[in-house]
Amino acid sequence: MAHEVAAIPGDGVGPEVIAAAREALAATGVAINWTELDWGCGRFARAGQMAPDDMVEVARGFDAILLGAVGDPTVPDHVSLWGLLLPLRQGLDLWANLRPVRLLPGAPTVLAGRGADDVDILFLRENTEGEYSGIGGRAHRGLASEVAVEASVFTRGAVERLIRHGFELAAGRRGVLTSATKSNASRFGYVLWDEVAAALAPEYEGVRYERVHVDALAARLVAAPDSLDVVVASNLFGDILTDLGAAIQGGMGMAASANVRPGEGGCAIFEPVHGSAPDIAGQGIANPTGAIWSAVLMLEHLGEAPAADRLMSALAKTVLEGPRTPDQGGTATTDEVAAGVVGALGELP
Repeated sequence: MAHEVAAIPGDGVGPEVIAAAREALAATGVAINWTELDWGCGRFARAGQMAPDDMVEVARGFDAILLGAVGDPTVPDHVSLWGLLLPLRQGLDLWANLRPVRLLPGAPTVLAGRGADDVDILFLRENTEGEYSGIGGRAHRGLASEVAVEASVFTRGAVERLIRHGFELAAGRRGVLTSATKSNASRFGYVLWDEVAAALAPEYEGVRYERVHVDALAARLVAAPDSLDVVVASNLFGDILTDLGAAIQGGMGMAASANVRPGEGGCAIFEPVHGSAPDIAGQGIANPTGAIWSAVLMLEHLGEAPAADRLMSALAKTVLEGPRTPDQGGTATTDEVAAGVVGALGELP
C-alpha cells in the first residue's frame, strides 16, 4: 500500500531541495502518493495567510509531511513561523524534534583535527512548549512604558515523556544521556526539568546521565563533541545547540530533522533546518543533503527501514565521493547532487 505524503516545498530554496529529495525517494522504489500543498510565504502574499484555517485537520490526513523551508524577507519571521510551522507542531502534538548531528566522511568541519569518528550526536528537542509556547503579550505599544512579556511553559508530563524517550534512545546507542539545562538562573522551569530527569535516571541503569548547563554544553560541543551521545534539551536550547551542531557537521545544508510523536503514530513532519536561504534561491546550488537526510528519517517513520538504510548509504557515498555543492567546496548544482545520490543508490545491492 502506498504511503500518503504531503510535500510543502515552501519558500526560497525549499522547492529546489524538496524536488531533489523526492527524486531520491522515487529511486528507492517505496510507493508514495504525493499531494503538494502551496503553504508558505507565497500563499501569504496572495491570500494573507501562510496556510488555511484548517491546516491541522488537513495535515492529519497524511502519513507524513516533507517540508522544504519557511520564510521570506517580505514576511516578518514571527509571522511566517507562527503562521505555519509552530501551529502544526503544536496542533499535531509533535513533541519530539530529532536532529542528528553526525559528521559524514568527506564533509568539511570547522573543527581542526576532528573527523567523522568524533561527531555522532543525536539531539532530542522538546517541540511543543518551553520558550516557544506562544504565551505572552505586549502593552502600551509605542510608548516609553511599553512592555513585552514572554512566558516559558514547562509541564511535568511533557518534560517526562521527552526525557524518558531520551533515555531509551541512549540505551540503544552509546549509553550516555546529557541534559541541557540552566537551572542556576532559571529556577522554576529548569529546576522542574532537572528533578524529572534525576527521578527517571535510576530506571535506566545502562545509561550514564549527566546534567550540564547549556552555556558549558555549547563550549563542550566544540571542544569535545566525541563526549556526547544523546542530548535532551528544551525548545530554545535545542534550537540553538543544533545550529551549532550543524556548523560542526559540515554546515546548515547538512542538517536534517524529524518532528514526531514517538510510539504514538500519526502524521509527522520532516524538514531540513537550513531555512529558506533567499540569498541563493533560484540559483540551483542549494545543498539537498539535509532534505534527503530528512527523507531518510521519514522512511524510518513510515516503517521502510531497509529503504531508509539504502538511501542513507547512498547519501553518505555521495558526500564522500561527490558531486558537491559550493558550500561543500564543490561546483555541482542541486540537481547534480540529487543525481549522484540516485546513481549511488543504483549501485547498492
